[in-house]
Amino acid sequence: MSNSSSVIVAAHNLSKQVQAPEGVLTILNTVNLTLSAGEAVAILGASGSGKSTLLGLLAGLDSPSSGDVSLFGTNLQTLDEDGRAQLRASQVGFVFQSFHLLPSLTALENVMLPMELAGEAEAKSAALTVLEQVGLSHRLYHTPLQLSGGEQQRVAIARAFACKPLILFADEPTGNLDQATGERVIDLLFSLKKEQGTTLVLVTHDPMLAKRCDRHYVLDGGKVQ
Repeated sequence: MSNSSSVIVAAHNLSKQVQAPEGVLTILNTVNLTLSAGEAVAILGASGSGKSTLLGLLAGLDSPSSGDVSLFGTNLQTLDEDGRAQLRASQVGFVFQSFHLLPSLTALENVMLPMELAGEAEAKSAALTVLEQVGLSHRLYHTPLQLSGGEQQRVAIARAFACKPLILFADEPTGNLDQATGERVIDLLFSLKKEQGTTLVLVTHDPMLAKRCDRHYVLDGGKVQ
């Protein structure tokens, strides 16, 4: 997957409807897009435009009402939930606005956990390396409650990159951070992306963040502009 022209994700006529009190609500309407290996792509749009829904569909966390998504050349609609989880486990990383750290685990344990679940023998050394890269060597044994928001997000980024994913999905990764902390977190995301050659997909409403990406899609009225 190191070939920069290779397509990692392809969405074809992707639509998503949900049942709402007032009837059927169309969140996404025949969306088509492709993401290639090693590029950074921003998905922009107003709040409620369906950005997070699209991200979930591209990552196989949710299923479309119609259309399909291919991830690493595999049509996600041909896999059951276990199959999709297996595909994600070794090759997909996530960073969310709300960090999603386990409160009872230390920073080190939070980063090690996905690798241990995947049977990675060198989980601890890999976790130590990436926590050093994100500047948290002095915070290894602190739990999330003992960390600032920026530190928690750096732990989440370390956890995402520790498995060396081919693609990383980030949903408003700076949404809960002040501007200065957010900028440092974004610098970190892009430096790790460059170092590992990871494809980065960023959902954001921040045009400055989008400018740092190679390309961007704008969601409006359920369609990609």
